Amino acid sequence: MPRRPQLPQPLIRRYFPVQLAVKRGLIRRSQLRTSAWRRLFQGIYVDASVPDTHRLRCAAAAAYLLPETAAIAGRSAATLYGAGLCRADDPVEVLVPRSSPVPSVRGLRVHTGTLEPHEIRIVAEIPVTEPVRTCWDLALWVDLVEAVVIVDRMLASGRVSTAELADYAAARHGPRRRGARRFAKVLVLADGRAESPQESRLRVGLHLAGLPRPEVQYTIFGPDGFIARVDLAWPELKIAIEYDGLTHVGSARQMHNDRRRLNRLVAEGWIVLHVTAERLRDDFPRFVTEVKAARRSRLRG
Repeated sequence: MPRRPQLPQPLIRRYFPVQLAVKRGLIRRSQLRTSAWRRLFQGIYVDASVPDTHRLRCAAAAAYLLPETAAIAGRSAATLYGAGLCRADDPVEVLVPRSSPVPSVRGLRVHTGTLEPHEIRIVAEIPVTEPVRTCWDLALWVDLVEAVVIVDRMLASGRVSTAELADYAAARHGPRRRGARRFAKVLVLADGRAESPQESRLRVGLHLAGLPRPEVQYTIFGPDGFIARVDLAWPELKIAIEYDGLTHVGSARQMHNDRRRLNRLVAEGWIVLHVTAERLRDDFPRFVTEVKAARRSRLRG
C-alpha cells in the first residue's frame, strides 16, 4: 500500500485556495496531482483525509468564493440546518445580492436577489439564510413536491413554525410579489408531522392527484385501546395508507408484529393500503387508482 505523502503542517485537515498556498510557499502546484489532495472547486483544495461532506463544500465556498453580503441558501441551507437532503457532491446553492455578482464556478448554483443582513444567520461559522427565508427560497427554486418535503423537515425539526412562515409571507412579500403564490402552495401542503421524506412525497402526490388531504400520523384505537399509528389516514372512511421502506424488512419477530398489527386493523374494519419506494417511484398512478377505488367502495357502503 503506497505511503501517504507528507503534508505541509498548515494544510493538514484544511481546505485552502491554491493561489494563496503557493504564494506562501506551503505547496507547489505539481504536488496537488497526488492523491493526498481533493479538489472542492476550481482553485480550492482540501486534505483528502477530510471526509467529503456537503457541509465542507458549503464552508469552503463561503470562505473563499462568496462576497461578505452573500449566504448559503436553498437546499444547501436546509442541509446545514439538518433538514436537507444534499449529497456531498451536490451543487452548493448560494444567494448573492444583485450588487455583488459572483463569477461562474462549477459546483456552485448561484441565485441573485434581495438579501437583507438580518436574513443571514451564522451556522458553524458559515453564513446561511435564516430558516424562514430558506423556506421561501425553496418554494421558488425547487420542484413543488421536493420543496414541501424539505419544508416538512424544517417544521419537524422546530427550525420554523407554520405561523412564522405565514407571517413572513404576509409581512414581507405581498400576494402580488413574484413567488408569493408558489410559497402559498407550499405552505398549504406542508405538514411537520411527516416522519420521512418519502411520507411527504406520498402525501403530496395523493393530494395533487385530486384526493382529499389525509390525516398524518393518525392514531387508531380499538375497544381494547391503542392499535396502531398509521402514516396517512381518512378516518371517516377507515382507510389507512402505510409507506413501507427498507426498515420494514426485518426479523421474523418484526414480521410477526407487523402482521398482528395489520390483522387488528382489518378486524376493526380498516382498509390498509401499502406502498413501497418502487411503487412510489415507478407505479404511482396505479396506486392512486387503487386508493380511489378503496374510497369509492367506502362511500358506496
